[in-house]
Amino acid sequence: MSSEAFTPLSRREMAARIAEDIHDGWYVNLGIGIPTLVADVLPDSKDIFLHSENGILGFGPAPDPEHIDPWLINAGKQHVTLRPGASFFHHADSFAMIRGGHLDLCILGAFEVSSAGDIANWSTSAHDAAPAVGGAMDLAVGSKRVWVATEHTTREGTPKLVEHCTYPLTAPGVVSRIYTNLAVIDVEDSRFIVRTMVPGLTREKLQNLTGAKLYFMESANA
Repeated sequence: MSSEAFTPLSRREMAARIAEDIHDGWYVNLGIGIPTLVADVLPDSKDIFLHSENGILGFGPAPDPEHIDPWLINAGKQHVTLRPGASFFHHADSFAMIRGGHLDLCILGAFEVSSAGDIANWSTSAHDAAPAVGGAMDLAVGSKRVWVATEHTTREGTPKLVEHCTYPLTAPGVVSRIYTNLAVIDVEDSRFIVRTMVPGLTREKLQNLTGAKLYFMESANA
């Protein structure tokens, strides 16, 4: 895509775009991969409480290499910092928060997302090393909102946004918004609705890179 007249967002730029839309006061869980980067770019003007399945509420960005606490990690085994007022609790209590509907938002990575809001993010085939879907299924159905952060296509150019998922589902019908390196897309009434696109990208090009029909808001880039 380097020959095109548009530049896809970097992973950090995607995280920063997501951070813009997180509301002040929300309790938010960040999935492994691109979502984790959101912790590093949250604006100081917002009071957002980050939750991790292994029992942390109120963690902050990744530490500088010289200030790593080897005992302080998130659910993805990545080192984190703590914000003032952060707390620790049992793994079971952490999942009680998730299953009890106390999280305002969960941001997950994905292999595929369907136009119906289905998400597949744990396995691509029976030969995958992952033994089970894990905590993502609890987050997907327990959070008040589920947003996805993912590249628009695979490295081979295969669309990740599709009409029907072909990979094993994590949860059906839960995704309400998708942030890719090319666009921000809402999922409403089993349709992909494009809110914004990166500068220079045409609607036709974005459609060609997507495995389901796109609908465009009037405010979306022409």
